[in-house]
Amino acid sequence: MLNVNDKAPEILGRDENGNEIKLSDFKGKKLVLYFYPKDLTSGCTTEACNLRDNYTELQAQGYEVVGVSVDDEKKHQRFIAKNELPFHLIADTEKALVEQFGVWGEKKMCGRTYMGTLRTTFIISEDGVIERVFTPKEIKVKEHAAQILK
Repeated sequence: MLNVNDKAPEILGRDENGNEIKLSDFKGKKLVLYFYPKDLTSGCTTEACNLRDNYTELQAQGYEVVGVSVDDEKKHQRFIAKNELPFHLIADTEKALVEQFGVWGEKKMCGRTYMGTLRTTFIISEDGVIERVFTPKEIKVKEHAAQILK
């Protein structure tokens, strides 16, 4: 897993339109790189809409937001359109980024164990260094933007 003070990778992946997203695209801004389990689910929608509703404030404070899940581009496009999300979503279908950041792991729900994306947010500095990591236990989907802005 990447941790605080680690350098984030330059190539992040492809967005909902198939465009390559690179760390250098955000030069001069802090990047909120948030990993979430699945498009169009209640918790992930709540988190995305909280970031959407506070997007102007995040930008005013020097942040840019990019979401990441293992869903494909078409599902990301539907998620963005349905919720009017103003930021890009990386389609990490090969699980390269979730594994590189160490957020692909064992999960449990309803007595069943499976592999999935662990809801985690990385705050990356203007210089490409990880400044802060919000773990799954820390993230409150209804107030995640406020957590970031603290």
